Parts: sequence; structure tokens; C-alpha cells
Amino acid sequence: MVVNPGFEKNTEGWTFTAGTGVATNRPHGGTRLVYLDAGPGKSVSQTITVPTAGSYSVSAWIATGGAGGTFTVLRGGTAVRTVTLPSRSTYARYTISDVEVAEGEQLGIVFGSGSGWVNVDDVMISPGAKASPTVTSSNPKIAEMFEWAKAKAGSWVHQDGAPGPLDVDERRPSGTGEGVYTPAYWAGYAHRSGYYSRDFAHQLAGAHILGLDAENRNMLRSFARSATEEHKYYPVWALNFDASTYLAIDYRSPTDFVREVPATFELVEKANQAFRWTGDRTYVDDPVFWDYYRHAVKEFVELHDGRLPNGIAEGTGKGIFQGTASYNEVSGEPLAEAGDAIGSQYQAYKAMAALAADKGDSKLSGSLEEKARRLKKYFNQTWSVKQGTGEFVRAYTVDGTPLTGFGKENSWFMPMKGIIDAGPRNDAYLDFVDAEASGAGRPSNIEAVTYLPDTFFRHNRAETAWKWMQDVYDKREDNHVSSRQGLNGDYPEVSFTLVSQTVEGLMGIQPDAPRRTVATLSRLPGDIGWLEVADVPVGDGKVTVRHDGTSSSTFTNGGSSKVFWQARFLGAHRWLEVDGHRFPGRRQVIDGVTYTVAKVPVRPGQTATAKLAS
Repeated sequence: MVVNPGFEKNTEGWTFTAGTGVATNRPHGGTRLVYLDAGPGKSVSQTITVPTAGSYSVSAWIATGGAGGTFTVLRGGTAVRTVTLPSRSTYARYTISDVEVAEGEQLGIVFGSGSGWVNVDDVMISPGAKASPTVTSSNPKIAEMFEWAKAKAGSWVHQDGAPGPLDVDERRPSGTGEGVYTPAYWAGYAHRSGYYSRDFAHQLAGAHILGLDAENRNMLRSFARSATEEHKYYPVWALNFDASTYLAIDYRSPTDFVREVPATFELVEKANQAFRWTGDRTYVDDPVFWDYYRHAVKEFVELHDGRLPNGIAEGTGKGIFQGTASYNEVSGEPLAEAGDAIGSQYQAYKAMAALAADKGDSKLSGSLEEKARRLKKYFNQTWSVKQGTGEFVRAYTVDGTPLTGFGKENSWFMPMKGIIDAGPRNDAYLDFVDAEASGAGRPSNIEAVTYLPDTFFRHNRAETAWKWMQDVYDKREDNHVSSRQGLNGDYPEVSFTLVSQTVEGLMGIQPDAPRRTVATLSRLPGDIGWLEVADVPVGDGKVTVRHDGTSSSTFTNGGSSKVFWQARFLGAHRWLEVDGHRFPGRRQVIDGVTYTVAKVPVRPGQTATAKLAS
């Protein structure tokens, strides 16, 4: 651990040369920072004797008045890597990733001066990646993007047992005290000392792909534990990194805390997603989790369905501290029901049905499947239809007025959650979302844009999804709309979602670890001829998948048990070829879309190839 990482204890733990020191004029966090004056030969450094062998990443927030400063990590006195700093007066987060260090070896952190002043704050050491998938491709941009996202996401992980401040926010930059952090990663603003349910839900898949299963389980359980009867089964909006205390800026009392309807349901959906990726029975056997799911799909809905009674959970229309129906916090609309909430509720029913089936409760599973079916039918035939017009409803106000037009989250969440029936109406709405987000309706905050690739991948619109992935990546060096946040790329959601969108989106990898099954579907756009992702963790093993265009897929089982591979190809095709053998294509309809599927058992260490055949 770094001694005095935020320099709140003045010079403790650090070595300073002339022309350097601790200041209070412009900290990134807390009340202090270190500065290095312009000119050569000045440095601030710390040397740590590593107690446990492993791989570590070192990060720091740095602002500069000129180019040429340096950030260096040393191992045993020898430089492992040096980052040469640009001229950038706003704070940005720099990381040196995956430094292998032996027990008892010395790890050095050195900041060097440049042509202008250098300010440094909030140094952090993260445990190295527990899983490290790699990407190779005919298109160098996707390989570059994935490596950047993997390193950046890994730098947000906290060390279990590390001391750290609690309740840090823009009003209390030093927080209210110190706690012991548990397995967790940043999900939300980097100038606050906690993680948020909305961000966490969107980052969970990327976190798993990087091996952060202990962190996912710990964070999700903390939200589940907070959804008490006193809170009317809402989970709290944010927790400190100790995973037990509620982040003060968002929690005032049991009746006065930030709560947004979609999050309650998304956490159920994401629990099921974590179970499908890992096969970890904790997600079905731990009563804390199970009680959360039960209450979310029953009592939560019943308690929040009074104004427009129709089986859909509502917000109050009075803002985030009273309970809002939508993730779109800035619309100013007094919403009772919203498209992102109903879409998330639909997916929660489907997730709980799947979890109940794995728990052995077929009756509960069947009833929730039926609830999901009825909700989708009601949505498509009644809720989303503005009578007498062709307009698509995306929300209702507290007086029952239907709202159309573009509502950001309460618009794109509807196709993203798959609640719209497949067909022309869904296709037209996807066109509408893309057009609005590409123009005047574009969200100002980059973290909202990170949902757009997921929206279009779900509907196999590879070109549009890839366009939005590139948009997010290409804007990583732009300043975030919140000046305290730094750059767009320093918002954690950006890196985590680019990881998951590569694996789940472009590669279409859909695991069911409890059944040792992995489905794949190529969603490669025209400018990615081939793409391979190696060593993706699934259950207790790893898989490697390569797509050549959209007509050929190769699967390698890197685990110790047989895996059943479902090689999916979009559309109806008469013949498939598997490892040189020709077979009639098997049709499968999923959410109204037809696929041709080859089901291939793949033994440990074996590679299989499936392709379309004429």
C-alpha cells in the first residue's frame, strides 16, 4: 500500500528534492497535493517493500503546466516503465499496469519534473488482473481499444483490506473518517469514495471478464442487503468502498435517499448474468441474494404501483431523493412510469425465472416467465401505444399523460432490454434512437453514451454498435462534462463497458456456466475482417473464440471439462459445416429473431470450427 497516497499527511512517506513540496491550492481530492516546479532534476518518490508477491497497477492523478514531466515505476531500483507526461492543465489519471513483483522486493514510485509545473494527487495501487483476455484482429483499432480498456478498468480496483477515506465527495473532499475497504472497484464518479448501483450494473460483465468475480459478488451483495423493508425494498444508490456504509451524499435517512426504479430490477438481471458467467451457486443459494430477488419482483412492485395501477413499478415524479421512475435525472419531467423502468422490470422477471429454475423451483420459474410474457404483451399492445397516432410512448407523467419523443435513457433502454417485439416497429425505433443520439439528443455525459453499443448489439446492428464503440473510445481524451471527473476516459464505466462490448457484443459470447454451455454469434462490422478473443473466463475454465466475418467461427476450450458450444449464425441457412463435416442447419428463434445453430461438444484442449456451407 502507498503511504499517504493523497498527501493529506503532508510529506509523510515521500521523499522530496528541492523545488518540490506539498500545496493546498489545487488538489484533485482531499485538501492537499504535491507539486514539482518547472525545470529538470526535481522529483517526488516513495519506495515500498512488497509484502505479497503478485502483479500490481500503479495510478496517479496528474496535471501539468508543460510537457516533459515523468511518472515512473521501478522494481528493485530499475525502471519498469516511464510515462512521459503531456502538457495538460486538467487532472488526468495515468496508470502503469501489471508490474510483477516478488515478495520482499522493492517497488518505487517516482514523479519527475518537466518544462512546466507538475501537480500530483491520489496515488493508488491496484491488484493486477486476475484474468487477462487478449484480442487480435485484422483491424488494429479494436485490439488497441481492448488493451486500453483492459488496463484502464484494472486500475480502478481496490485492494481488499486497504484503509481508505469514507464519504468523500465534492462537498467533503476529505470525507468523514477512515474505513477498511473490501473487494470493490470504482463505479461512478472518481471524486467520490463509493460505487453506484447504476454504474455497477453496467460494469459487472466487463469486471467478470477481467476476473473481478469476488468484487462483483461483494458489491452486489451489499446492494441486496440494503434493500430492506424500511427502504421499501429499494437498494441504496451508493455505498462506500467498505461495502457496508451508505455514501452520505446520496443517503440522508431511510426515507430520504437517492433511489431510481430501474436499478432495483437491473440488479436482479445482473445477478443472473453473473451466475451465467461464473456458475457460482452463491447467487442462488445465499439467502441475502434470494430475498432480494424475491422482494424486487413482488413486494417492490406492489408497494410502488399506486398512482397508475397496472403492475408496473412507479416513481413519485418528485426527484431522485423521493424515488424517480427513470435514470434520466435531468429531464425535469414528473414521471410515474418510464421506458427504462418497465424494460428493466421485464428483464428482472426473466432473470428471476432463470434463477428459480436453477434453484429447482419450477413453479416459481413458470409463474415469472408468464409475468414476463404478459408484461411484454401489455407493453407492446397498450403501454407504448399512443392512441390515435403512430407515436411511440416512452413514459407517463404522474397524471397519466403519455410522453413521446426522445427521452434518452427512457427511450433507448426499451430496445436495449428487448421489451419491444421484433419487427418493423422495433427497427424504426432503433433508427430513431440512433438519429436522435447522433444529433441534438446526444447525452452530454459520456457514461450515458456507453449504453448505445449495447442497445444496437442486442438487435444485431453491428455497424451502428461499432460506430458508437468508436465514438466513446475516440472521445476518451476529451474533458468530461463534470470538471472534477477529469477526462471522459477517466470515467470508470467507459473502460469496463468497452471490455464487455468487445466480448459480449462483437463476439456475441453468451455463457451458461451452470450448464457448461457457451453460445457465440459473430457481430463483426464490415471493417473487422476477423477478430479473436483469447482466454475469456467462463465458469472454472477459459474459452477462446475467433470469428472470420459472419460466416465462420472457431471455438477453443481452454478448461478442464467438456463445454457444449452453440455456434449461432444470423438468419435461416440450409447447411452448416462443422470441422469439415456437412450438417443440416438447425433453426432457433430467440426473441423473434431466427438463427441457424450448430451444437458442438468440445473437449478440454480441443478446437472446433463451424461455418456456413453452400
